Amino acid sequence: MTVSQKQEALTQAFKDLLKQEHFGSQGDIVDALKKQGFDNISQSKVSRMLSKYGAVRTRNARQEMVYCLPAELGVPTAKSPLRQLVIDIEYNEVMIIVRTSPGAAQLIARLLDSLSKSDGVLGTIAGDDTIFIAPTHVGQIKETIAKLELLFSRNLN
Repeated sequence: MTVSQKQEALTQAFKDLLKQEHFGSQGDIVDALKKQGFDNISQSKVSRMLSKYGAVRTRNARQEMVYCLPAELGVPTAKSPLRQLVIDIEYNEVMIIVRTSPGAAQLIARLLDSLSKSDGVLGTIAGDDTIFIAPTHVGQIKETIAKLELLFSRNLN
């Protein structure tokens, strides 16, 4: 098996495990992959894979905190279903707060971080269901809000 084939097999096994919505820690994922024969897997490799594929911790049907993958892999776009996860956008003179459905903040923040600074987003910090946005220019915060509301407008298709 070539290196490329081994990497592809690891990636598929990793995604299959996360689809089970059963693994609550990176160590659990490492152990499960080792049981499948991926002996050279480490916690740091799993951490990088979680980040690469946009995995988030959320509650499963049994209300356990587990890692899972978003419906669409890769960087989310405004046309993806992720825009439906934005509940509210608020702001004051210096910061913008976006509230999302539980577990969705990191995915939405990835989208926001992919915007250019000319769109008004200097950077984000995301929790489970809240995103703090540092605007590029606080004097233009209302313009940034308008762009964000347009981006996440549920009426646009």
